Amino acid sequence: MQLTGAQIIIECLKEQGVDTVFGYPGGAILNLYDELYKHSDEIHHVLTSHEQGASHAADGYARATGKVGVCMATSGPGATNLVTGIATAYMDSVPIVAITCNVGVPLLGKDSFQEIDITGITTPITKHNFIVKDVKNLAAVIRRAFRIAKKGRPGPVLVDIPKDVTGAVTEYVREEPEVIPRMTDKLREEDIDRALEMIEESKKPYIFVGGGAVISDADEELAEFVEKVQAPVTDSLMGKGAFDGTNPLYTGMLGMHGTKTSNYGVSECDLLIAVGVRFSDRVTGNAKKFASNAKILQFDVDPAEINKNIVTDASVIGDIKEILIRINRRLKQQEHKEWIEKIMEYKKKYPMLYPAEGLSGPYIMKKIYEKTQGDAIIVTEVGQHQMWAAQFYRFKKPRTFLTSGGLGTMGYGLGAAIGAQIGRPDKRVINIAGDGCFRMNMNEIATAVRQQLPIIQVVINNHVLGMVRQWQDLFYEERYSHTVLNDNVDFVKLAEAMGAQGVRVTSRQELEESLDLALTKQTPFLIDCIIDCDDKVWPMVAPGAAISEAFDEQDIKRS
Repeated sequence: MQLTGAQIIIECLKEQGVDTVFGYPGGAILNLYDELYKHSDEIHHVLTSHEQGASHAADGYARATGKVGVCMATSGPGATNLVTGIATAYMDSVPIVAITCNVGVPLLGKDSFQEIDITGITTPITKHNFIVKDVKNLAAVIRRAFRIAKKGRPGPVLVDIPKDVTGAVTEYVREEPEVIPRMTDKLREEDIDRALEMIEESKKPYIFVGGGAVISDADEELAEFVEKVQAPVTDSLMGKGAFDGTNPLYTGMLGMHGTKTSNYGVSECDLLIAVGVRFSDRVTGNAKKFASNAKILQFDVDPAEINKNIVTDASVIGDIKEILIRINRRLKQQEHKEWIEKIMEYKKKYPMLYPAEGLSGPYIMKKIYEKTQGDAIIVTEVGQHQMWAAQFYRFKKPRTFLTSGGLGTMGYGLGAAIGAQIGRPDKRVINIAGDGCFRMNMNEIATAVRQQLPIIQVVINNHVLGMVRQWQDLFYEERYSHTVLNDNVDFVKLAEAMGAQGVRVTSRQELEESLDLALTKQTPFLIDCIIDCDDKVWPMVAPGAAISEAFDEQDIKRS
């Protein structure tokens, strides 16, 4: 049948099972928005307050559901406002498709009003991008975009479509979406053999879990693998929930703000089994000293990750779930009783501590965990509150911790929480923000109100840029250059002005009462938690140091 380009886009979204898109209209994309209006009973459009909120919402939707998130924006500044969200998704391997519309083909390259080379801008931060100058190619490109976003290591894809292409007419034939198989083309039996040999030879193995295990939905296979290897388990920020954080073998996060138990244990192990990790600098510390007593065995879907940051002794390339299935099938039951006992002694010796009285970030997170019984989707911005959430909320399931791990995007959380809540209406979604981060995209409270989403927005408010101030305190001789937020912004009034409910808490009792109230609400609820500006995230590894040199407040007092 003959359809316009805009109609073809809608039909292709329906082919791919898209039920929700996030975006903001404008002149160049009007043809597409006109078609969205006609299909509002099939595709739910969420109008965000800013295009960046739309890209973060598509990201949060994708992370929470495992589906491809979709966002759209008009030409020029509309398209460039998506860039931070696209880069965030790229760094964390999140499958989103961003659709932008540009000026007409004859106007391209002429500095036309609201023209921008968005494909040129996003080339370094997408798996692939396209500009479609002929309507005959449009359906094939949209389908290919979804395939690329999902296949192998997921990531964002951008499709830019000039306005005249959305209005042009061509033949459209519906196609069923292609089934994307798990990546096994580089999964070799000899690599499995070597992995089994290394595991069975090891006396002190440690399992390090990353975001790849979440992406591949390998939590069940991972649990079986851990039981067979009988090894302690640590994770990265992106790996939260892939392994049950309440399991006795779990020792907490690894790296700059990881537990001493995990940092010491990885430094002492003789085999580090890395499952879907990219060995970020925030995990490894001084790479030359990282796991220096261990052989490194890495499982990853992306060959480019092997030997990129840390030199490995062996690797298995393929989908994490498929790798673990094959290894579990052949792995004999292992026993490492003395090694596990040693690590458990570390857990007793180095517990995660926080102030015994008053309101603090760790206490807030522990209370949220208690009130939600560990069954919420926790979203964060970036900074101290992000680390406290990772340290003190015990994640039992994958896709329940959404955070900007690679890019570290302040302003990510509220948009992502909106996407997560729409994608998972069965779950309670809570966004944790510092006051500095919350300012960046707090306008999305209006979006949450418009959509009547029961999101709880917790602001951990210390009136400073907390993590930057922590570094200034420890490494810059307390020169607090532009990190003090000593203004009179009232987040409670701001939430109320946008139609949400808000309360301010300064004590543990007030926090408990406010959480109880918030959890009864079916509309957005903000809790402004006032904490001390000098509260810090412990433990910490200094820049350039080995993770075995992790220190905390007690170590500073002793030195």
